[in-house]
Amino acid sequence: MGCGRVGCTRAGALGAARLVACADRDRGRATALAAPRAAYVSDDWREVVRRDDVDIVIVATLNDSLAEISAAALGHGKHVLVEKPGARSVAEIDAVIEAQRRSGRHVHVGFNHRYHPAMRKAKELSDSGVVGDMMFVRGRYGHGGRPGYEREWRADPALSGGGELIDQGVHVIDLSRWFLGEFPKVHGTVETYFWQMPVDDNALIWLQTAQRQTAFLHVSCTEWKNLFSFEIYGTRAKLHAEGLGGSYGLERLSFHRMLPQMGPPETTMWEYPRGDESWAVEFAEFLDDVRRGRTPAVNLGDARAALVIVEAIYQESRRAHHA
Repeated sequence: MGCGRVGCTRAGALGAARLVACADRDRGRATALAAPRAAYVSDDWREVVRRDDVDIVIVATLNDSLAEISAAALGHGKHVLVEKPGARSVAEIDAVIEAQRRSGRHVHVGFNHRYHPAMRKAKELSDSGVVGDMMFVRGRYGHGGRPGYEREWRADPALSGGGELIDQGVHVIDLSRWFLGEFPKVHGTVETYFWQMPVDDNALIWLQTAQRQTAFLHVSCTEWKNLFSFEIYGTRAKLHAEGLGGSYGLERLSFHRMLPQMGPPETTMWEYPRGDESWAVEFAEFLDDVRRGRTPAVNLGDARAALVIVEAIYQESRRAHHA
């Protein structure tokens, strides 16, 4: 569902699966995606989720439709891959969680950054113990927008549910949870510094676990030069993942291992110059989940946890702005 840029990317990463139907309010977009694959075309997603030949529904719409379509697809017995953030609010995601409980189907939430090779290698190293005990992470993620950005759907809170915090922010929040765990302490602020729009263009986030491990995060659509940087600090080493390919620069992971005498660390670097394979790796894992009856590693619980943090920061920021 949804045949825009992300929908087309998903369609190109199906691997062993076959695209059988496409739906978009813009029938022309659905036709353009479906035609080379001889897939069915509709401008009504409700028609597609009822089809007997559809086993998995990919929901790649604007944020205002993610939860509604996901819940309906589950109600018709379909498995679902829904793009992040999965919903505009905790209340919306809770309705999808209830629909999944009733259906017994599987839902994967599209936090595809976990599937970038640099992040997967970083998690492998972290889990192996070579980094030591986790201390903190520092993440920065941003882009510079484009002319007319303030008139796009992301600038309309009714469609998006918020600004940069719910857009790119949920990615770094999710990655932080992946490495550090749950964050009972949440603080942050959202600001609109440049774009003339009713949602935030910058979010500064501080999260802390019960063990006082901390995530310092900044997301921005006033970055001007696109940037992705995620640093993971342990008691024995530091990991630094940067770049996502394309305009974000070459994807790489640096492993800085502290030596017994300290001083300059021993550094090992991995570079990943190939195209973005995260979408294909992610979907292949979900297919395997469905076949094995296995709960997806990135699921509605992860989406809900990220949205709880997003809502807490929006609420805190509103209180501060009105103080």
